[in-house]
Amino acid sequence: MIDLRPVFFICGILLVTMSVVMAVPAVADRMVNNPDWQAFAISSLLTLFAGGLLILTNRGRAVVLSVRQAFVLTTASWASIAAFGALPFTFAELDMSFTDALFESMSGITTTGSTVMTGLDQAPPGILLWRSLLQWMGGIGIIVVAVAILPMLRVGGMQIFRMESSDKSEKVMPRAAQIATGIAVVYIVLSVMCAGAYWAAGMSAFEAINHAMTTIATGGYSTSDLSVGLFDNATIDWVATGFMILGALPFVLYVQTVRGRISALLTDSQVQWFLVIVGSAVLVMALWLMTTRSVPMALAFRASSFNVVSIITGTGYSTSDFGQWGGFALAAFFLLMFIGGCAGSTSCGIKVFRFQVLYATAKVQIARLMQPHGVFIPYYNRQPISEEVTSSVMGFFFLFVIAFAMLALLLGLLGLDFLTCVSGAATAIANVGPGLGDVIGPAGNFKALPDGAKWVLSAGMLLGRLELFTVLILFVPAFWRG
Repeated sequence: MIDLRPVFFICGILLVTMSVVMAVPAVADRMVNNPDWQAFAISSLLTLFAGGLLILTNRGRAVVLSVRQAFVLTTASWASIAAFGALPFTFAELDMSFTDALFESMSGITTTGSTVMTGLDQAPPGILLWRSLLQWMGGIGIIVVAVAILPMLRVGGMQIFRMESSDKSEKVMPRAAQIATGIAVVYIVLSVMCAGAYWAAGMSAFEAINHAMTTIATGGYSTSDLSVGLFDNATIDWVATGFMILGALPFVLYVQTVRGRISALLTDSQVQWFLVIVGSAVLVMALWLMTTRSVPMALAFRASSFNVVSIITGTGYSTSDFGQWGGFALAAFFLLMFIGGCAGSTSCGIKVFRFQVLYATAKVQIARLMQPHGVFIPYYNRQPISEEVTSSVMGFFFLFVIAFAMLALLLGLLGLDFLTCVSGAATAIANVGPGLGDVIGPAGNFKALPDGAKWVLSAGMLLGRLELFTVLILFVPAFWRG
């Protein structure tokens, strides 16, 4: 059997940290004399008690995790944080059921951005700040998981990014702790820069701080029901577009750049592919708006850039209801949902590097068909791709399609219409935020869905955020028998 004491110990540390963070929205509410500060205080105490109990009852153990313990820890930590993160929503004067509260919390910590809340413009500052903090914590959390844990677990081709297996000259820093510290510094600096840019562009300080946290985390929670569309400000739209792209690039490469390797970002093939995909999609969508909707060129490129980047990075902000842009736009945005950003970033989806691996593999397979006796090797970032990575990526694609289909079928069984089922499943497993259609589209909300659908979508968010294998392996009996 697996020794779960180190897992419980680390979960306890994370919950204690979370209880401290809950004090921030409590102070924000207390400053404006909103009674919800008590909800945050109670939630903080309960979370502190649970975390402290886990630490005290499991202390004294050397925290050296085996691979099986790391699998359990990854899923258990995200699930427990989502559960305790739901407490402020439950206790606050929002009249939210625990199902709605957990959905909101899970959407926040996985940086999905789907919401069941309405009336955000009149919501107390503490709740708005807590939603943003959840996404900000989830953003940096998934970067650390993607860089330090998933490559070790050999999940979905992520082993291609293992630091210890690369050449010494390619190592960012000698120890994983230093890498995490470097990433945290870059993450905070980008967040501060984004907040400053928003404030300079016309947002209030409070709006700028909230939107900066959810932009860098590519989460998409806003302080208004109209999202960024509330401001109707071209400068704000371009600031958001730029920082969403920055949030979707590999943070390890930022650290390399800061430490002197200036060309790290520009020479990375994954970054190049991502920027080409984004640029092509923006251009095509802008031309579509100009030719079919008679939108002026400047406005077409502004709307196209913002919404394309928002969807492909999984942020989920909206400035307009792109569901009204026509059938081609709907199909294009549906496909963009799945692509995602770069591995090692805050973005979600399938990730660009997996498409690169599949493309290289398919290219080699075609060459072998034409020259059966030739020797052809697929490459990624000018390095040979191992058979292990190729198999892992193909396995990920297979599971992704199966999981997407199962989520859509389950939503159909609960009585939802076809477009809501398909786009809801897509937006959950790809952690995008808004779906398509009148119900859960950019102008809609997830509140109207039945409770069963919210639980299904919450599970889908966790599944997609943790790269499928990490969660699904826990349901294999042989995993627990060792």
